[in-house]
Amino acid sequence: MSRALCLRRSIHHLLHRRPSQPICTAFPPTKPPILPNHHYPSNHIRTFSTSSPAPASSEAELRRYLGYTALVLFCGAATYFSFPFSENAKHKKAQLFRYAPLPEDLHTVSNWSGTHEVQTRNFHQPETLEELEKLMKDADEKKARIRQVGSGLSPNGIGLSRAGMVNLGLMDKVLQVDKEKKTVRVQAGIRVQQLVDGIKEYGLTLQNFASIREQQIGGIIQVGAHGTGARLPPIDEQVISMKLVTPAKGTIEISKDKEPDLFYLARCGLGGLGVVAEVTLQCVERQELVEHTYVTDMKDLKKNHKKLLSENKHVKYLYIPYTDAVVVVTCNPISKWRGPPKFTPKYTKDEAIQHVRDLYKECLQKYRNGKITASLVDELSFTELRDKLINLDPLNKNHIVMINRAEAEFWRKSEGYRVGWSDEILGFDCGGQQWVSETCFPAGSLSKPSMKDLEYIEDLKQLIEKRRIPAPAPIEQRWTARSRSHMSPASSSTEDEIFSWVGIIMYLPTMDGRQRKDITDEFFHYRRLTQTELWDKYSAYEHWAKIEVPRDKEEQAALQARLRERFPVDAYNTARKELDPNRIFANKKLEKLFPLSQAA
Repeated sequence: MSRALCLRRSIHHLLHRRPSQPICTAFPPTKPPILPNHHYPSNHIRTFSTSSPAPASSEAELRRYLGYTALVLFCGAATYFSFPFSENAKHKKAQLFRYAPLPEDLHTVSNWSGTHEVQTRNFHQPETLEELEKLMKDADEKKARIRQVGSGLSPNGIGLSRAGMVNLGLMDKVLQVDKEKKTVRVQAGIRVQQLVDGIKEYGLTLQNFASIREQQIGGIIQVGAHGTGARLPPIDEQVISMKLVTPAKGTIEISKDKEPDLFYLARCGLGGLGVVAEVTLQCVERQELVEHTYVTDMKDLKKNHKKLLSENKHVKYLYIPYTDAVVVVTCNPISKWRGPPKFTPKYTKDEAIQHVRDLYKECLQKYRNGKITASLVDELSFTELRDKLINLDPLNKNHIVMINRAEAEFWRKSEGYRVGWSDEILGFDCGGQQWVSETCFPAGSLSKPSMKDLEYIEDLKQLIEKRRIPAPAPIEQRWTARSRSHMSPASSSTEDEIFSWVGIIMYLPTMDGRQRKDITDEFFHYRRLTQTELWDKYSAYEHWAKIEVPRDKEEQAALQARLRERFPVDAYNTARKELDPNRIFANKKLEKLFPLSQAA
């Protein structure tokens, strides 16, 4: 499924009335639908029925209805003349029983999961560095905010801004490849998969990958994204130099040799220090990997945990709530001497998934008495089947437990090996739209793991069961080495320190607004429980692309204080003031995480 930036136009919606209903009715008891731009159309005027005349003796009641009618007409006229038509559409009259269209220059932009959305008239896509520089200069002179947004994949919509956005999707070229030094210089709008495809012919690839490949390079480094492997750092650590376009200093190039303090601050800069225009990355030789997937339990995992971390280039664990199953996935270069493993799977792919198909058909009959063609079910992947199963009763804990047990069985029947290039093997099908919270915390060193990572999981699973949370699978656990980027959640001055990353999830398998709200409320209850019982205990901090800012002022203040304990917030804000004195790169989320004084 494509996870690209969702940039779409609103469409016209018709208001239908049944023929049997009177043409003129009083105001309905329910609230009218809310338009995307929060303006009511001029045709949202209702007059009152005159089919039953009021008694002649009730003059007060007649005056009251006349007053209501006058008020409605006034509101309708005010709405009509204030509705934001474009200049060349001012002469157009609104049509009865039809929502007025959005202006041609109004864009609706959302993140991939549809959990965050803004509308803006200022969405820019420059094609050259010169165009980008001019755009930044004009915005700064007008003190007009403009936020860099990438592919829109961040679950918290950290790049979104109603005031204005700039997307570098048209600045997506590979500029230079140094095969000897294994480095590549690219425009920041290039997507990860584009980059990987572009340097294949040189025998190079990236050191590590996140779960998906659709991120723009500028975005993936700015939020501190990561792959997995206790010897491998987050992706921002692969950056050896970068070009920033700033309001105060123009276009600057920074590296560990040129302005090193700013370089280590800006590598994971959350889009607040400048627009990342170009990036030079340290690559590695392209190589084939062998992936091994198997299922174990927590008791066995504890015995082998240290060995798994130290002996595998890439390793991750997938926990299935309400079961003892742990899916272990390791990836390593193919041995030059032994070659790829010879393995015959016990089950075919169809056999491994058949029980999940059967469960879906059974649940469909139970919940909806529905009929579905067997061939349609057979075409669904496991994650698609899981989404459809969850959609039948997403907040029923017993229903989710049943699905989780079916998932554990699916993984047992899917044990085996897979061989492919790193950009093919290291990906992961994350499923459909979702809410996710991911925390990062220290886990000792590679030579001496603290085992806090497994203790965290045990506490988390106990919390889920104790509170009867309808928690779907998987709980994903990955590891990285430290990062020298000051704002990275894995930032550390200790060279051999390792960090564990744990993600919890709730899927949004429906487009029904009420059901999505119910799932959202349950997810934030789930997240809050982990926050209050686990985060401080394990010194855990959320991934920048997944952190959600609370609405409550006291909770915001507590979050700001907590971030100050972990990150150099004063140094970051000082750099913001120097590079962006008019705060054109700020949005609501950045301002609430790192507030600047009014005098700044």
